[in-house]
Amino acid sequence: MSKAVGTPRLADRFSYSVSYSTDDGSFVATVAEFPSLSWIAEERRAAEDGLVAVVEEVLLDMEHSGESVPQPFGERVFSGKFNLRLPTSLHRELALRAEREHQSLNTVVVSLLSRRT
Repeated sequence: MSKAVGTPRLADRFSYSVSYSTDDGSFVATVAEFPSLSWIAEERRAAEDGLVAVVEEVLLDMEHSGESVPQPFGERVFSGKFNLRLPTSLHRELALRAEREHQSLNTVVVSLLSRRT
């Protein structure tokens, strides 16, 4: 089957990450949508390429067995809302800060979270 020019293969649309592992003395590639998969290689690019090949094999196996494939994070729609449970003392502290800064509690929490990412 022919693909349109510029359309990435499904395996290429997932969220890959490569980092160096001092313990292994190599690069480790991981993929967010398949947390049980990883690939280790001495070169950064080889780690990612190896993992993409494994993901392609997994996708084929999933297709043949009728399993549903996870949707790539980049294609997911997020509402911008989620519920958060926190200790009452922290809730009080954040509410007090919001009051002092004349902001909503939501604005204060979003501001604090955005500084940490």
